[in-house]
Amino acid sequence: MHTIKTIVFDAYGTLFDVNSVITMAERLFPGEGKKISELWRRKQLEYTWLRSLMGRYEDFWKVTDDSLAYTLKTLNLQSDAGIRNILLNEYLFLKPFPDVPAALNQLRHYTLAILSNGAPHMLYSVVNHAGLNHIFTAVISVDVLKIYKPFPGVYQLALANLTVRKEEVLFISANSFDAAGAKNFGFKVCWVNRINTIFDELDVTPDLVVGNLHQLTNILVTGS
Repeated sequence: MHTIKTIVFDAYGTLFDVNSVITMAERLFPGEGKKISELWRRKQLEYTWLRSLMGRYEDFWKVTDDSLAYTLKTLNLQSDAGIRNILLNEYLFLKPFPDVPAALNQLRHYTLAILSNGAPHMLYSVVNHAGLNHIFTAVISVDVLKIYKPFPGVYQLALANLTVRKEEVLFISANSFDAAGAKNFGFKVCWVNRINTIFDELDVTPDLVVGNLHQLTNILVTGS
């Protein structure tokens, strides 16, 4: 890791907890919050891949709205546009994982950036709401390319925006498909295995595997 000068983070599931929506979902649909969050996230990711393959890009706000509509229909939960908007807006205020603020502060001697599927206004909102806007040199959205991860050109955006070489970048994601995509592109990669799962069988493996960002800072800052 001695060549690393820049650390690029994924946003959703890596820095920000997508299950933050459970509290509001539970308030609106008692007993259904966890199911809503899980299916919503699964369809959200599926729709990014399907839209990329079909060449029918819509930004992540639209994808998130569509996947929520699918989720509520699938779970037979009656809602109107107002209820759906309340839930959708939760994505603007997702909470960072508890380990995130301290870890980012410890890593500030690196250039730090975000590279995310999120629409620009979504990323601006969630980063600012968490009080992390001063931490990042760049917050980069796939929206400029109109295609989603793990398309290789998405990872090229980090090099173009930050003026760095591949070997100077450590890419960090808790999403296995994203970590695989970044590794396939040529980045050094850390997979944050927050939920103790199995890495996808995509013929690439991450350089580092940690359970949380505290473990990563121990490796990068203290060498342990």
